[in-house]
Amino acid sequence: MNEHPTSIIKRLRALMPLRPLEEHEAKIIAERQATRLLELLGEHGPAVNVGLIADLPRIEVRVEPNLHAGGISGFSQWSRGRWLIVVNRDDSGTRRRFTLSHEFKHVLDHPFIKEIYSGLGVTDKERHHITEQICDYFAACLLMPRNWLKRAWASGIQSPAALAAKFHVSEAAMTIRLRELRLIEPRTRHISWHGLSRPVRNYFRKAPVMQPDVCPTTL
Repeated sequence: MNEHPTSIIKRLRALMPLRPLEEHEAKIIAERQATRLLELLGEHGPAVNVGLIADLPRIEVRVEPNLHAGGISGFSQWSRGRWLIVVNRDDSGTRRRFTLSHEFKHVLDHPFIKEIYSGLGVTDKERHHITEQICDYFAACLLMPRNWLKRAWASGIQSPAALAAKFHVSEAAMTIRLRELRLIEPRTRHISWHGLSRPVRNYFRKAPVMQPDVCPTTL
């Protein structure tokens, strides 16, 4: 660890502007924080040692069973003078790494949460959903950094399964990250002909080219 650990969280939080953010801005900042965290932890190549997060002051990480009973993979909360991050022991190792990274982003955002995400979504439910997506994005940027992944890709490792093994993430998470970075084609929405009216079917058959829609994906 290149930096004194007491200053790492403070320096990452300093990258956050204190104003309402658009979703794309929040993701840019999340990636900037993830990249800076890797530098501060002295991590330079896969797979990221996310266990270093547990070594930060006022951070306690616990791995406990049966969290799925509550429908969650992990949670974070301020308790007794430190941040407690709990990760589901019943999940796979790759999922636990992702959950820890995701929850650490919640820790970083906590002092500003009401301000920075106030403009996201119309309802509280929508805002919560977008906030969770941003934390997922931070985790992806931390575990599968853009430059590292492109370097591995350029070296000839282009199978999602092989890259997932190298970065110690799930193949599903790696596939989504590769799509985000446009290293592989986005998943397309397939049109089902069943149930379409005959005029509609005829229209599509006559069309010389169909441009597929991008199907949104989430981790």
